[in-house]
Amino acid sequence: MNPAKSGVFLFQTMNKENSTGKKLKQVAIQGIRGSFHEIAATNFFRSDQIGFIQCETFEETINQLTRGSADYAVMAIENTVAGSLLSNYSLLRENMVRITGEEYLRIKQNLLALPGTKIEDIREVHSHYMAINQCREYFKMYPGIKLVESADTAMSARQISEGKIKERGAVAGDIAAQMYSLEILASGIETNKRNFTRFLILASDTNVTAIGSEKFCDTEITKASLCFSLPHQRGSLAKVLTIIAESGLNLTKIQSMPIIGQEFRYFFYADVIFSYYTDFKRTIKDISPYLTELFILGEYSQASASIESIHKI
Repeated sequence: MNPAKSGVFLFQTMNKENSTGKKLKQVAIQGIRGSFHEIAATNFFRSDQIGFIQCETFEETINQLTRGSADYAVMAIENTVAGSLLSNYSLLRENMVRITGEEYLRIKQNLLALPGTKIEDIREVHSHYMAINQCREYFKMYPGIKLVESADTAMSARQISEGKIKERGAVAGDIAAQMYSLEILASGIETNKRNFTRFLILASDTNVTAIGSEKFCDTEITKASLCFSLPHQRGSLAKVLTIIAESGLNLTKIQSMPIIGQEFRYFFYADVIFSYYTDFKRTIKDISPYLTELFILGEYSQASASIESIHKI
């Protein structure tokens, strides 16, 4: 099987058992070892109780989950600088998966290259498109460097290391530099230092009940993610948002995406947080008559670490 064709970097999982011989839960991540997805997964789960399935695309992480090869998947959904990964919202709605948790990660980007390389030697810099978007202001100082989008930050670093590519750099994290023996030519090159990515922890529909009892997750439900569509009538969205506001729920995000095949009609993706689960259930009942479609993408515990507590520059 050709990994490039299959969408899986390494189909075999890493660390199938821990030191005690206990079988590990397998987590599908987009990217390879040293990627920010691996860091987010390690922060959310106990690192000695999970192994990884390394996938080239987000679609493949979902496939690994729905096929039962993975117990969980970790998926980036939005970044405070580069914005939302819109295609990932569609993946959530179209597949039999559920959000069971979230993790926020402070993203520090670095310019990596082979040891001894100088910035003026570099002709191209490769990285994931979101990482490149986070660093465009820095590279304006080097107009001769071509920015090339790739599948993954860590993969870009590994390619330089394995190929001994002297005139190429990569944008990636500190761990990727250490793991692939590269030198950090410039540290913290992201434009905005308040650079965070929100990652979702996903499970298949058939495994959601079991996951709720796992020690990995805080089972107190304080947040939910929804997708809904509305009749094409004046004030329909305002009516739904008013009900949500009056119910005591805090609407923390709303994102619209077009409904393919229905001109100028939209799906709305929303996140709400609440103190009491009963308030959420009542609100869902109250807004349902005003919606044409409603998908509950997940009910889970809001990330325990606040943005402020992990904002360390």
